Amino acid sequence: MYSKNDVAPVPPMGWNSYDYYNTMVTEEQVRANADYMALNLKEYGWEYIVVDIQWSDPDAGKLNPNVQYIPFSHFCIDEWSRQIPAPNRFPSSTGGKGFKPLADYIHSLGLKFGIHIMRGIPRICAHTHTKILGTDITADMIANPFSISRWNGDMYGVDASKKGAAEYYDSLFALYAEWGVDYVKVDDICNTNMYPQNPYSAEKEIELIAHAIEYCGRPMVLSLSPGPAVVEKAWHLETFANMWRITDDFWDTWPLLKAMFERCEVWQKHVGGGNWPDCDMLPLGVLAKGFGKERMTGLSPDEQRTMMTLWCMFRSPLMIGTDLPQLDSFTKSLLTNREVLWLQRFSSGAYQVMRDERQCVWASYSGGCPAKGMQINIALFNLSDEAEEVAVKLSAVSGVNPSAIYAVRDLWKKEDLFPLNGDALIGMKLPPHGCVLLQLKG
Repeated sequence: MYSKNDVAPVPPMGWNSYDYYNTMVTEEQVRANADYMALNLKEYGWEYIVVDIQWSDPDAGKLNPNVQYIPFSHFCIDEWSRQIPAPNRFPSSTGGKGFKPLADYIHSLGLKFGIHIMRGIPRICAHTHTKILGTDITADMIANPFSISRWNGDMYGVDASKKGAAEYYDSLFALYAEWGVDYVKVDDICNTNMYPQNPYSAEKEIELIAHAIEYCGRPMVLSLSPGPAVVEKAWHLETFANMWRITDDFWDTWPLLKAMFERCEVWQKHVGGGNWPDCDMLPLGVLAKGFGKERMTGLSPDEQRTMMTLWCMFRSPLMIGTDLPQLDSFTKSLLTNREVLWLQRFSSGAYQVMRDERQCVWASYSGGCPAKGMQINIALFNLSDEAEEVAVKLSAVSGVNPSAIYAVRDLWKKEDLFPLNGDALIGMKLPPHGCVLLQLKG
């Protein structure tokens, strides 16, 4: 038996199809991104390949860019009310093989395979009274027509109090275990934003899913979307999930990035031990072909570095949103800096030292206790729209010894800088929305 916390001892790192392909990714495209990751990124810790929403819809994207999710679309379903891959998009799934051949291929590269699902049961199954595996229950008997998504019309929520509800979710994850799934992103569940008076209304479905994963016998990362997660329910999230979104969909604009500083502050005490509050995907490189027009990220190079720095200091999961075969050299440099990524994997105790409208400072720790040479990581962020001096008194950072002398290293530039006394003021002039990430060694 495995513990939930053993599934994700460090924050997951991988690729997700949504930001570039929207609902329309194909098997060929998934394989191409997996091939690129295996050859170029795996050695840096990147390992998950995740197929996002509507992989069971053979017509997904046909009404784009005007309609994202086709109303009343007839996606592919087996006799037990379970979605299966659309064979026109995932040809290896034909003959009842599902995602197993694709998962086997990804595993052969030394990577892990993930899928996206919406919570609940397909509406079409409720309307046609399709059976639930191993029971005399039909889909209509467990569907809750008053629990729906605000933005996707595919599913009804499952009434967890009804006989057959647990059996339905158990059958789903038994199927995913047969396929070899390692990671499941469940949507419309972390914050059911159709119901602002009760944003955590799917609490019991989260429990059913967590129990189904345990029952199926295959370790799977459980990722919950969308956010913002309800911090008052942190105890429940930490009990049943591995990662949960602390924001709604994050895209490539400075206002959304600036807002993440407050979100990280709210969740900073809930990071670690197999629990990873999730800042959402990294909208880097080429984006949005599946949304109507391919484009480069709207974040400036400095903003991209700021995003990577905050995500890594906070220890958010990292999911790349671009089409990997088109990765440019600058974006690749952001994703392959071992010293920065090491913080996301193995640092601890990250917290916000200070923040105002002009600047922000975060700190974290590496390498054990001060007596054993603990390293102190300090990130200075310029939140201003102008170039600004960002400074912090080292004595304001927990763990700094005012009488010690520290060697200082710039982790992005991979350069050793000047030594500093522990009682010094450290300050740098930074470009608009820029940052510097320093490591102090005593």
